[in-house]
Amino acid sequence: MRRSSKRDTATSLSFSHNSEGRQRLIVRETALSAYAALMGLRNYLIEGLSGTGKTSVGDELQRRGIQAIHGDRELASQGDPKTGEPTPGQTHEHHIWNVERVRDLAGKRDAALTFFCGGSRNFEQFLDLFDGVFVLKVDLETLTDRLNRRPDEGWGGGKPTERERLVHWHETGEDVPRDAVAIDATMPIPAVVDAILCNVRGSDPQPPEGVSVACP
Repeated sequence: MRRSSKRDTATSLSFSHNSEGRQRLIVRETALSAYAALMGLRNYLIEGLSGTGKTSVGDELQRRGIQAIHGDRELASQGDPKTGEPTPGQTHEHHIWNVERVRDLAGKRDAALTFFCGGSRNFEQFLDLFDGVFVLKVDLETLTDRLNRRPDEGWGGGKPTERERLVHWHETGEDVPRDAVAIDATMPIPAVVDAILCNVRGSDPQPPEGVSVACP
């Protein structure tokens, strides 16, 4: 809530003997408090193909004290991307996030910044909740190397996504949101997070407090 100014104090005194005036002042202050609670609150989605570093970015954000939600751990299940109805097995096409849960978390007012990190096949159903969307990108050689080093248990259900499909998605840009801000994820993870936070600061006319990062 903003600090009361001398002008506000004078206004309060002028209404001290006027019941109607006091009510108007209370309504005004309540509205300002509600507006202040909304200002500075931002929700961002960090997407990318498997192996681009979404989980590591989320971990680094948390290490810096910034709220980050690992969507693939906390929000994901197997279901129809359009209806949300549960489906059996573990398939890439049915890896979805709980839309209502995403909306609930995005509507919270307990953090200036919240980053949702992970991938889903139903992202189109909640893109409207985010103030910005980032897609982590790496070159094909880096992606292949990272996938080769990932153990089976590092994949959802312990079943790696077919390599040919990942190569196709890398070439076409499918499987991730379009019109997103591309982030070079070949850099060390701290530098990737710096790039994301600098973009957030640059696009926000009132940068949130508590985000300290050196931007070029």
